[in-house]
Amino acid sequence: MKFHSPGALVLAALLVAPLPSQAQQATASSVIEKFHQTLLSVMKEAESLGVKGRYERLQSPVTEAFHLPLMIRVAAGRFWKRANPGQRERLLAAFTRMSVGNYAARFDGYSGQRFVTLGERPGPGKTRLVATQIVSPGDDPVDLTYVMKNIENRWRIGDVLFDNAISELAVRRSEYRRVLKQDGIDGLIAILEAKARTLVGN
Repeated sequence: MKFHSPGALVLAALLVAPLPSQAQQATASSVIEKFHQTLLSVMKEAESLGVKGRYERLQSPVTEAFHLPLMIRVAAGRFWKRANPGQRERLLAAFTRMSVGNYAARFDGYSGQRFVTLGERPGPGKTRLVATQIVSPGDDPVDLTYVMKNIENRWRIGDVLFDNAISELAVRRSEYRRVLKQDGIDGLIAILEAKARTLVGN
């Protein structure tokens, strides 16, 4: 199984959310547990599925668990505001393909791994932080904390923290801003589409 670490701080733009009710708070961890169950199932069938089969199996779970529209909007920042509706649609589609492709390529086998939910706690700006680990036999556990936002009475992932500190979205924001400043929205779309093709093929 390949695992790539993300990097930096939880973004302020993710930290504005309505105050969730106690009932809603109880569902934040269950979103992650359901997603992890799907990942584990795909990992166990990774070889027979192949990367394209894994992509097909993960496409719906990834888009349901993550709020990808929010994530790409935050990552693109002011460039998103300047983009026309067609560009925004294409950018979201490319970001979605790349995001699903990352999971399909990363979780490419099973050798006894398991996912453990350690707990859930309030985060900055009324987010919820769900602490988890990927436990692999013979290796140190990998700490992953999911930053959950309540959007329209539904908990969605807005960011993933590696080692409880390094923000995947902040890394993407830094990477994408360099491309956006040089090549604009269309340039970023092209790079994300190329990345998705590299991960899972055409």
